[in-house]
Amino acid sequence: MTATTASLIDRMPACRGRLTAAAPLANVTWFRVGGPAEVMFRPEDAEDLAGFLAGLPDDVPVTVLGVASNLLIRDGGIPGVVIRLGRGFAGIAADGLTLEAGAAALDLNVAAVARDAGVAGLEFLSGIPGTIGGALRMNGGAYGHEIKDVLVSAQGVTRRGGRVSYDNVGMGFTYRHAGVPEDVIFTGATLRGAAGDPAEIAQRMAEISGKRADTQPVRSRTGGSTFKNPPGHKAWELIDQAGCRGLTIGGAQVSEKHCNFLINQGTATAAELEALGEEVRRRVFETSGVTLEWEIKRVGVAREGASA
Repeated sequence: MTATTASLIDRMPACRGRLTAAAPLANVTWFRVGGPAEVMFRPEDAEDLAGFLAGLPDDVPVTVLGVASNLLIRDGGIPGVVIRLGRGFAGIAADGLTLEAGAAALDLNVAAVARDAGVAGLEFLSGIPGTIGGALRMNGGAYGHEIKDVLVSAQGVTRRGGRVSYDNVGMGFTYRHAGVPEDVIFTGATLRGAAGDPAEIAQRMAEISGKRADTQPVRSRTGGSTFKNPPGHKAWELIDQAGCRGLTIGGAQVSEKHCNFLINQGTATAAELEALGEEVRRRVFETSGVTLEWEIKRVGVAREGASA
């Protein structure tokens, strides 16, 4: 533990959850890269989270981490406090056509509970490798549907510990984006579907699973879609047309199977993955005039003296 890390953890407010200094993060990310969290906080529940944030000094940066399926953590790690929601935020309960889901609930698990309850319309969640919190933050979607299509309301906590709630309109959803202030940490959501037959819902989920396995590098060290689809275009087609399929930098590669995915071939650093993404953006702009926007969120700082 460095002196800086030691002094930061000493400044943490009282809490019921777990605090860890210099917490490794690479193994919890899908890319399996990235440096440590200066301090990691795992709150017990929403009340614990709110109390902690209310007492946290204003100068301490806060980063929220889900299952890190759509996240690239830079090699120097994440300064400040990384908050990771766990078991206390993973509950899922169905009541008629409505589901209550914690922000840490896996999208796939929410789809499964909906299936078992005969609630249709949430099958698309089974094709999003993340949590409800992440889906809320980026209006997660797949196979023609988005979280905005099924959201009734979302609950969260502000940076200063205030409890907030947003209805569907108040979320300010656009493509892969929510208009809620960045400092709000989502804690849960109320979702609503339509009456359906569990067997038919299960069949649609199986089709989604099969399509993902056939078209995406799901067994590789990868993230979700790297870039957003620009208006009127598909990102993967632009990348393919720019000759980037299979392109490598160090241990990072553009997937041969689906070229809107980056892959850690086993030895990649975060710097190499990010550099590869930037090279893809450069080549796509050069060949098509279209600027690709990152869909994967990149956080943290580069390692001192490192180069891709």
